[in-house]
Amino acid sequence: MTTSVLTVEVLDGIAVLTLDIPGQPQNVLGAAVRAELAPVMERLQKDTSIKAAVLLSGKKDSWIAGADIDELQAAPSGAALAALARQGHALLKQIEGGRVPVVAAINGTCMGGGLEIALACRYRIGTEYPKTTLALPEVQLGLCPGLGGTQRLPRLVGLQAALDMMLTGKNIRARKALQMGLVNELVHPAILREVAIRRARDLYEGRPIPPTSKSGKGVGVLLLEENPVGRSVIFRKARESVLEKTRGNYPAPPAILDVVHEGYAHGIEAGYARELETFARLAETPESRALISIFFATTALKKDPGVDGDAPAPAPITKLGILGSGFMGAGIAAVSVMQGIPVRMKDAQHERVLKGVAAVRDVLREKLVRKQVTRQEYDDQLSLLSGTITYDGFGNAPLVIEAVFEDLDVKHQVVRELEPVVPHDAIIASNTSTIPIADIAQVATRPENVIGLHFFSPVHKMPLLEIIVTPKTSARAITTSVAYGKRIGKTCIIVNDAPGFYVNRILAPYINEAGKLLDEGAAIDAIDHAMLDFGFPVGPITLLDEVGLDIAGKSGKIMLEAFGDRMSPSKSLQRVLEAGRLGRKGKSGFYRYGETGKKEGVDESVYALLPTGNTRSSVPAEEIQWRCALAMLNEAARCLEEGIVRSARDGDIGAIFGIGFPPFRGGPFRYMDAIGADEVVRRLEELHDRFRPRFEPCNLLLDMARNDARFHSGVRA
Repeated sequence: MTTSVLTVEVLDGIAVLTLDIPGQPQNVLGAAVRAELAPVMERLQKDTSIKAAVLLSGKKDSWIAGADIDELQAAPSGAALAALARQGHALLKQIEGGRVPVVAAINGTCMGGGLEIALACRYRIGTEYPKTTLALPEVQLGLCPGLGGTQRLPRLVGLQAALDMMLTGKNIRARKALQMGLVNELVHPAILREVAIRRARDLYEGRPIPPTSKSGKGVGVLLLEENPVGRSVIFRKARESVLEKTRGNYPAPPAILDVVHEGYAHGIEAGYARELETFARLAETPESRALISIFFATTALKKDPGVDGDAPAPAPITKLGILGSGFMGAGIAAVSVMQGIPVRMKDAQHERVLKGVAAVRDVLREKLVRKQVTRQEYDDQLSLLSGTITYDGFGNAPLVIEAVFEDLDVKHQVVRELEPVVPHDAIIASNTSTIPIADIAQVATRPENVIGLHFFSPVHKMPLLEIIVTPKTSARAITTSVAYGKRIGKTCIIVNDAPGFYVNRILAPYINEAGKLLDEGAAIDAIDHAMLDFGFPVGPITLLDEVGLDIAGKSGKIMLEAFGDRMSPSKSLQRVLEAGRLGRKGKSGFYRYGETGKKEGVDESVYALLPTGNTRSSVPAEEIQWRCALAMLNEAARCLEEGIVRSARDGDIGAIFGIGFPPFRGGPFRYMDAIGADEVVRRLEELHDRFRPRFEPCNLLLDMARNDARFHSGVRA
C-alpha cells in the first residue's frame, strides 16, 4: 500500500503510516496527500488483518503543517474551496469513525488541517520536543478551520480553551497541550514510534490507556460550559472581546463563533455544514486575500538572500559583538543568545554592562516563566553572554553591531576603534534609526563591510529587521546580515540608504498629519480612535507618547531637513515638547499616566498649549483616516519610486511588521491596489489643493493612474 507520499508498514496487525512528501520541508494537506491518504485509509478499514494504525511523519521537525496555501490561493471560487473541504471532511470522518482506530504520533509542528486530522484520530501522542507545537491558525489567514476543527476541538478540550485557540491562532506547546487534554500523553521523540504502536495495540485489544489530562478545567468551568445558559455567557463574552480587539475589521473571528455556536445549538452535523459554508465564504473576502498575501510575502522573504543574481555564501556567525548595553543593545543580545550565538557586549562602564546583562536575563527569564524554555536551556543561553569595558574578545567576531548613542561623532569613533581590532572581513553594523549609513561609513577604511541593521523596539517582540545598504556595501555583507536576521527569527527587508530609511520615513508624514489635525483643533482621542478603527494597533498620538516626544521631535527635524516643507512637523508637537513633556517615560505627554506608567486618559491641560487652545472642532473620522493614511501611502509609493525598497512586497511587509499597518488591508501597496491608483491620486489631489505641498501625488502614482496599473500585477486584491 506504499504510495508516493505514504510508506505503509504492517507490524503484527498494526499499520504504521509514515507521511513524507518528497522534496518538501514540511508535510501539507494538498491534493497529493488527499488523493493517496483516502484510499489507503479505505483499504485499511476493509482489511480485517489490520487491527489499528499509527500515523507518523517522515519530517524531522514537522508532523503536518496544515493546508496547502498555494492550493487555496489557486482555487477559482468559494464553491471550489467548499468541494476541497468536503473531501477533507469525508476523509476525517473515515479516520474518526472507522473500524480501525488511528493513533496520531506527533513530533514537531501540527498546524491547521494537520491538527484537525489529529483531532479525528482516536488517540494523540506528542513529544517533549521544543518544536512540537499544535495550533489552529486559520484565523490569521482570515479563515475558519475547515476540516471539522470547529466542532471536534471544543468537545475535546472544552469550549473556552477551544475558542481561545481558534480566535487567536496561538501555538500550544506540548506540555500545555497535555494539560488541556489536546494530547493524551507525551514521550521522548526517540520512543514515539514504539509507544504509538503499543497504544494502537492497546486500543484494539481494549486495554486501559493513560487518560487525557484536563487539569485546567475546574468545577466552575465545567458548570459554565455544560449548560446552555453558561455557554451563552461564554459566547457573549467572546463576541464582546472580539469586537473590542478587531473593531469589526476582521470577519473571521465572529464567523468562527457563529460556526461553533451552530454545533452546540443544532448538533455536530449542522456545525460541520455551517463550517463548510463559512470556510468557503471567508476565503473569498478581501481580508482573507490580504492576509494570505502576507503569508506568501513572508514565505518568499524567508528564501530571499537579499541580493539579486548569484548570492555569495553568508559568513557563519560564530560570535556576535555588541557595542552599547542599553535597551536596544541588550535586546539584540537577548534574541541572539536565544539562537545559540555567543555574544560579547561592551560598554564604557562596568555598571552599564551589568545593567545590560540584567536586561538580557529579564528577557530570557520571561521565556522561562512562560515555560517556553527549560531551566537548562535558560542557563545555556545565559552562559553565551559575556560583558566587557574593553575590546577584548572582539578579535574573532565576524559581526559587530553598534547600538551606541545616536550621534554621528560617537559612531565615527566606534568605527575607528573597531576596524583595527576585528577581523579584516568583519561586518560592522549600525542599529541607528536616523543617521544615514553612508555618513557612518565615511570614516571606515573598509566601507564595503559597513551596513545598517535597524531593529525595532522591543527587539524580542518586534518581527521586522530593516537591513540598510549603501552603494558600497558588499553582497557578502548583505547576505551575511540577512542570514543572521533569519537565524534570530526576524523578517528581513533590504532598504537602500536614505534619511528615515523606509519604515520611519513613511511613518513621519502619518504622524505629522495627525499633529496637523491637532493644530486645526481636532481632539486627541478623536484622532486616535479614528485610526484604531482604520486598523492600526495604536493611535498616532498615543504612539508619539510611547516613542517619546523628544525622540519624535529630533526625528522630525531630520526629516524636515531632508525633504523640506512636505515633512514639516506640527506646531502642537513642538509646543508640547517645549513645555517639557516627554510622553509616557516622563509620565506627562498628550495623555495622563499613573505611578505605574499606565495610560489613564487624555490630559486636558495639554490643550492650552496647542495652537487652537481649548477650542476643539469636530473633524469627521473618515477625513482623519484618509488624511493620515494617504500621507503614508503617498510616501510609500515615493520610496518605491526612488528605489528605497526593492519591491511592493517588501514595502507591504515593512509597514505591517514595522509600524502595524493594518494586516487585513495587506500593506500600503496592496491597499492602494484595492482602492485603485486613480482613486488614490484623485483623493491626494483634493487634499493637495487644500494643504499644499504635503499631499502632492508622486510621479509613480500619477503614471499608474494614467495606465490603470497595479503594484501587485496578476494578484487578486
